[in-house]
Amino acid sequence: MLSKFETDVRLRKALGANGQRFTEQRGAVFRYLAQTDVHPTAEEVFLAVRERLPAISLGTVYKSLETLVGCGLAVKLTYGDHSARYDGRTDPHHHARCVSCEKVLDLPGELLTGEIDSLRETAGTFTVTGYRLELSGYCPECVPTKDLLVTA
Repeated sequence: MLSKFETDVRLRKALGANGQRFTEQRGAVFRYLAQTDVHPTAEEVFLAVRERLPAISLGTVYKSLETLVGCGLAVKLTYGDHSARYDGRTDPHHHARCVSCEKVLDLPGELLTGEIDSLRETAGTFTVTGYRLELSGYCPECVPTKDLLVTA
């Protein structure tokens, strides 16, 4: 885990490269994302950051998160119900999402180049610019009894 100084240096560099300026609010949001692995919602980020910066608003947190995503310092995980979670890890990895409590866990690894190329070929005229692999199921706390599981 990076120190506060190292985190702020990384943030300042990325913001500057994208024509943005450093603010303490952006710093607090980025430091929180960089130190957590829970993939929080904007509201959860707001509640956590507000403990250190009581005057911060939810709107500022939303704007800060979008700025971090735009600078490549965070990833926005969106879902069909229009909800979003934020990931401070930008290295290649996959996710597992609990369909009951909606917790998102990191899974190591990435698809091999040959697998991606094979998928591109099957996409026909669709231009592939990236991919996201997410497994869905139940976390250990939410897994239903075997009697309720349906096999596919």
